[in-house]
Amino acid sequence: MNKTKFIFLIILFFNFNLYSQFSLKVEITGMRNNNGNVLYELFDANQKSLKIGSIDITNNKCIVLFENLKPAKYGFNFIHDENKNKKLDTKMLFIPKEGYGYSNNPNAKFGPPAFDKWVFEVKDNTNLYCKIFYLTF
Repeated sequence: MNKTKFIFLIILFFNFNLYSQFSLKVEITGMRNNNGNVLYELFDANQKSLKIGSIDITNNKCIVLFENLKPAKYGFNFIHDENKNKKLDTKMLFIPKEGYGYSNNPNAKFGPPAFDKWVFEVKDNTNLYCKIFYLTF
């Protein structure tokens, strides 16, 4: 009888974890001003877009919260849309005028980093800390 209860509890625990929903809190810091907003996108491990949105900036930072995420690998990127035109403005040679960034803060000076550099895993409620990057030429 004890063995049956033990097996039942293991199955119940496994199923609960398999279908658990977690939150992801992303804090983006280092904005050069509070102008405009931050446009962001969350991707699954296959680089399929899951959520797109925008958020206001306060005190040169912002916090994006995602709820009800399944345990999995994700990627997150963002831009500081200073003029609210819903795109990353560029100079000659497609050099960004506005700030941008990725989860895991990979080096992105010479173009977008490979997805595997900015993928992360959600296994529990997760906090990410992202820094914005501005090119200065």
